[in-house]
Amino acid sequence: MTRSLQAVAYRRPSALESAADGRRLGLETSRGATPTGVEDHPRFFAGFLTSPQVAAAGLLAVADVAAARHYQPQLRASLDPVVTGNGDRLRFESFSGCGGVYARLDVLAPGLDGGEVGHGTTNVDVNNPLREALSRLGGDDPLHLRVGPEELAVTTPDGPVVEKKVPLPDRWLRGFAEAQVSAAGFDLRAELPADEAVRFLRGLPGPGGARRAPGGPRWMVPVGRGLRPTTRAVPGAVCLPGPERLAALQRVLRHATALRVYGPAVTGAAPAAAAWEAVLPGMRLTLTLSPDASRGFSGEGGVLDALSTEEALEDTESVSVLLAWEPRIDVADLAAASGLTAERVRAALVRLGTSGQVGYDTAETAYFHRELPYDAGRAERHNPRLRSARVLVATGAVALDGTLTTVTAEDGHVHRVRDEAGVLTCSCLWWARYRGGRGPCKHALAVRMVRRGAVTGMAGAAGRNLAGIDGGVR
Repeated sequence: MTRSLQAVAYRRPSALESAADGRRLGLETSRGATPTGVEDHPRFFAGFLTSPQVAAAGLLAVADVAAARHYQPQLRASLDPVVTGNGDRLRFESFSGCGGVYARLDVLAPGLDGGEVGHGTTNVDVNNPLREALSRLGGDDPLHLRVGPEELAVTTPDGPVVEKKVPLPDRWLRGFAEAQVSAAGFDLRAELPADEAVRFLRGLPGPGGARRAPGGPRWMVPVGRGLRPTTRAVPGAVCLPGPERLAALQRVLRHATALRVYGPAVTGAAPAAAAWEAVLPGMRLTLTLSPDASRGFSGEGGVLDALSTEEALEDTESVSVLLAWEPRIDVADLAAASGLTAERVRAALVRLGTSGQVGYDTAETAYFHRELPYDAGRAERHNPRLRSARVLVATGAVALDGTLTTVTAEDGHVHRVRDEAGVLTCSCLWWARYRGGRGPCKHALAVRMVRRGAVTGMAGAAGRNLAGIDGGVR
């Protein structure tokens, strides 16, 4: 697994302090993107939280996920959460160390008071002393929130006084992209009122409990006002593999007014991703779970088709200039403004997701603009199946022949890729194991690239050069 060290620098630690007019929560920001370019310590908000205890619990839940590893839990990991100002709301996002849980706290306009919300994305410091202070926060005293430095002039002669270096696995970067692709295919499956939400979540096993229900993955079926567990993937059911991964919702449970569950339509017995959203006063806390506790989002393969086409690359450039830190990206509006079809806009948004420029909000069934404060473009460069497919194309390993295509792998084995009503199947072990459930195998991906003419790397460059020479002769 490829890792790098991400340097995160703050002017000082975030802190919760007492003041004459109440408590003051100062969240320090690192280097991040804004509409005017990259800033060392951008400022996104200075005002009051209308529900201080709820916001504190939500922030702690996001920090819990950032520090958690549900697979191989003995290996602790922590990446500072990401904060995005979208003009009318603040979004705090994190990923678990194992890459299987994505958390987001949306502090909406009703949850904020007395200040304008800026635009941009950066890391935010949530340190252990701050966590302890937030966990002790009580009462209804006013809580002033500042996201960013005290002063708008953010440069100092001495530079940052707090610096962290955290491990940043490439699979986390790919996970942000894959999670939003999965979420875009979800529909609302159930909504539980507060009392049923409490009963359901408190009945789940905790971190020390069983990882799976006996006999396979656990499924939940809406029944009346609640959810009933079952071992079968019946229509309308939602998958809940690794129920202990919902532990962060316990932080906000007493404040929740409802629990919403989102998931894809059941098409077979294979486990599926799902999103669990706690509805809070002026806020939403959403946990999106991968299909298995030992399976992170990074290998789901939902972005591979979009990454493999040159058309999507060109469309991405057209769409990206139209993004304006919008909290809701309207596909129809982007299509009209860019002159592209809605389908091509969605493909471009998927590709933008691989560089961290968009996320997906299941509650509003809409994408939103943000720019992750690290080189998320590595998610494309370091995707092993995509790299392998490009090598197969560049070495001429793909031989097209109607509905049956042969692909000669690097080790000399010949794999047969068939087109069955638009679905590419393959004779390789990847297809035999996942049956397309984790995206295309490298052989099918290479076939699609050749069919589309999306020849990349050396072969693509050679093809374009030859086309230019041929065109000159004619």
